[in-house]
Amino acid sequence: MILKNEIENILKQKAKSLGCDDEKVVVSFSNRPELCDFQCNYAMMMAKALGKKPIDLANELIGGLTDESFEFSAVMPGFINIKITDKKLSEVARSVVQDKHLGVSQVENKRKVFFDYGGANVAKELHVGHLRSPIVGEALKRLHIVKGNETISDVHLGDYGLQMGLTILQLKLDGYLDKFFEDGAKIDALEIKNVTLDVLNEEYPKASKRKDVDKEFKSQADEFTLYIQRHKEPYFTIYKKIRELSVKEIENNYDLLNTSFDYYYGESDAYDVIDKTIQIFVDNKLARESEGALVVDVAREGEHIPIPKKSEDEPQRYKNPMPPAIIKKYNGGDLYATTDIATILIRNRDFVPDEIVYITDNRQSTHFEQVFRCCKIAGISPDEQKLTHIGFGTMNGKDGKPFKTRAGGTVKYKDVVNMLVDSASKKLSENGMEKDFELARRIGVGAMKFGDLSNTVEKDYVFDIDKFLAFDGKTGPYIQYTIARINSILSKANVSIGKVDVQTEEEQKIVIAILKLLSAYDVCYEQYSMNGLCLATFDLASAFSTFYNNHKILSCEDVERKSNMLAVCQLVKLSLEKALWTLGIDSVEKM
Repeated sequence: MILKNEIENILKQKAKSLGCDDEKVVVSFSNRPELCDFQCNYAMMMAKALGKKPIDLANELIGGLTDESFEFSAVMPGFINIKITDKKLSEVARSVVQDKHLGVSQVENKRKVFFDYGGANVAKELHVGHLRSPIVGEALKRLHIVKGNETISDVHLGDYGLQMGLTILQLKLDGYLDKFFEDGAKIDALEIKNVTLDVLNEEYPKASKRKDVDKEFKSQADEFTLYIQRHKEPYFTIYKKIRELSVKEIENNYDLLNTSFDYYYGESDAYDVIDKTIQIFVDNKLARESEGALVVDVAREGEHIPIPKKSEDEPQRYKNPMPPAIIKKYNGGDLYATTDIATILIRNRDFVPDEIVYITDNRQSTHFEQVFRCCKIAGISPDEQKLTHIGFGTMNGKDGKPFKTRAGGTVKYKDVVNMLVDSASKKLSENGMEKDFELARRIGVGAMKFGDLSNTVEKDYVFDIDKFLAFDGKTGPYIQYTIARINSILSKANVSIGKVDVQTEEEQKIVIAILKLLSAYDVCYEQYSMNGLCLATFDLASAFSTFYNNHKILSCEDVERKSNMLAVCQLVKLSLEKALWTLGIDSVEKM
């Protein structure tokens, strides 16, 4: 934040005049907000090297500093406390409102960032395991937009893997595809009769279970998968029709979550460059044969891979060096690694992104590390390009185990959304609101998203619908309710909105909360995790609640003062709305 830099520059100039190393001057938000707004522990760090007491050095650093914007003080054992004057806070608040970015700092060097998230599989119904990728991915993409980067997003459908071979084989055995296999059938003109999404949702699970106990069935499904990948008929046409049916439903499901993609590409789109991709490794002698398969060695000498810790107290453990990446199976079929490498080749050819970001669960971390290393050693990804994998934890039930139905089955994606909408509807009814599906969807989905994004991305978290939907506390509905409350105030006000003029402690805390919110955008941008923005958004809403409870805004008889307080309301509303948009959460007009 610029204000933080302003304070640092003042202290750096003074440190330099004293012959001290000014580069080590760092200012941070105070962890004792009741005492000051910012603090600096430079004197604590440097005193010993300079042969001075920390408190003496701190007093030297602030000696003679007079500024209308900041009040400096030295406290034992050697901290420098900085308080921002009301005049400066007012200037900051006004500049935020006037800025088209609402104070969010823009990246110095704008980049083109390609986001790969969603990961839905064709012919398979979305389930609870598909929720975190679009939630996290959409928020990270929007954060980059807010910071000024150009973004491209692709759902990258799983549409060419074994699930397609399994599904088509099961449909064939159950008599759904007889016409396609008749001699002389005009394949393109045929329709897959009686095959609906409900049928697909039954056929794939049936096939998936059968493959684990029937080796011949699994072998035949592998063949069907290979036929699809090689565009053999009628398998390829059947595949395209199933894909079209599934994608429409997938789009509708993502719309419910406020998640959108620029492209609905899939593994199939990499097919045309698979052979070229493999040939790059062969020509550069980077691949070798192993038990009939083609592999690429990506391990580094002396390397041991750290195993992610489940808690801070757990000792660090390591696994064996990175295993080779298999880019071609023994039967000539392609693998996920091959298609992902080929996809990066295509993206660099068509879009030339500065960074490609993948958002999947933690279990795929080794896979993406292999893919990234393959791309770097083969020159498919240039040295200057950043390849990033964001691995997220599991969404668990209140028992701490992966979220399941009461019968132990996988919870469907739609069922989760419906559960949220129903619970939100009940909450609204309790508050005397009329039934409104769209409002309930915004509140329910917002509750889930805020609950998810409030956690550090790589950690597991507990899906607690009652906690998420609470209208008070660190929840999405609390933020939405704060905006709705401000909307009500602004609609009832009978005077125009003025300019922020900070006069009270509550107003001071609101502007400081906005400064922390603006800082959170930068922290989240660096860390690829949105939890900091969630916390800062809640803190701002909480600061406004205190302001609202302690001051009679609408009944204030001083017109100028009332106008100033309305300006504070508008500032908070705009800041909260921007933060929610970044998180992929809808604001609401009323609650």
